[in-house]
Amino acid sequence: MQSSSQSQTNHTSTSLNPSSDSGDSAATEKWAARLLQECAKAISDKDSTRIHHLLWMLNELASPYGDTQQKLASHFLQALFCKATESGDLCHKTLSSVAEKSDSFESARKVILKFQEVSPWTTFGHVASNGAILEAMAGETKLHIIDISNTYCTQWPTLLEALVTKNDDAPSLRLTVVVTLAAARSVMREIGRRMEKFARLMGIPFEFHVVSKLNRLAELTKEELGLREEEAVAVNCIGALRRVDTKARGAVISMLRSLQPKVVTVVEEEADFTGTRDDFVKCFDECLRFYDLFFEMLEESFVPASHERLMLERECSRSIVRVLACDQNEGGVDCERRERGRQWCLKLKEAFSPFGLNEDSVDDVKSLLKRYKAGWSFVQAEGDESGLHLMWKEEAVVWASAWKPIS
Repeated sequence: MQSSSQSQTNHTSTSLNPSSDSGDSAATEKWAARLLQECAKAISDKDSTRIHHLLWMLNELASPYGDTQQKLASHFLQALFCKATESGDLCHKTLSSVAEKSDSFESARKVILKFQEVSPWTTFGHVASNGAILEAMAGETKLHIIDISNTYCTQWPTLLEALVTKNDDAPSLRLTVVVTLAAARSVMREIGRRMEKFARLMGIPFEFHVVSKLNRLAELTKEELGLREEEAVAVNCIGALRRVDTKARGAVISMLRSLQPKVVTVVEEEADFTGTRDDFVKCFDECLRFYDLFFEMLEESFVPASHERLMLERECSRSIVRVLACDQNEGGVDCERRERGRQWCLKLKEAFSPFGLNEDSVDDVKSLLKRYKAGWSFVQAEGDESGLHLMWKEEAVVWASAWKPIS
């Protein structure tokens, strides 16, 4: 007779193994999610026998080069192993170091531009933010945009073109880029040269500055931004606020308010990763839900064996380890604590009021989505939430918003 632990182990093998002859294809379609959730629960319960068994099964079935389910299993397996062995900080540091050594301006540029070509995941936020900035800055002759993002300035050529077409005399523009990611620091000099060359081509008086000595965004101060009285200020935050420790977010928002900007644009991915310490399983399920959507989107957007897709998946893998297996309060780096739009609205409304996008901006978003494959749409936020949601197959994946200081 089998022991109870053996019986439980064998039951897991037959019910969750995608190769079992259960005849239920629908049940095996999402095999990775079920195995991963079982493993996360075992880690939460500190059930070492089930942890070892499930990690072994996942290791046998997962592959970073397989289908979507195999890839999902592979990237989450790494995070679960790190969580179980308390090696997340070391693993993340190693993964980041490898990525930095292989990073270059050309490689980063190719990945970003290809992603923008096949998916509106990032361009949606660019278009919505640019529309709000252009509206808020209308009539101003000296502009200062403070860019707190990880977009490598791919957002700004379109804005420069719009400044030329919408104005008889193009305003001067000072662009200050705030960088905390080590990978971005290494390429900003080349990006600055290219931006300056493009601005000359457009006939726009242009200055480019980088604030790069910060380890955490919460360290940013008003003085480092070199504000000038005659300039109208816009602050652009794309994927930036999630990298601020949850306890410091209110202070960062207050600092942004002290800049007296005409507009603050905020774009964040629609997920809530704030509950790891209190409820690991809950946070894991949300992380799995979000990245399952993301990997599915990559699968349908890129051709098989795409180098750019592989690079994006590796970046996701590092983020998953960071969210699920790292001490988010370790010194020297920002965190990965996403929140949903409605959560950000509650925080932002302490210092700002919504800056509604005009019809031209909404039309620009509509035109953008027409350039991509079916499955993409957007909706206006409702109730106490403001902004726009990018939808992938009826699931909200990105939230874009604009804000003005409370009078």
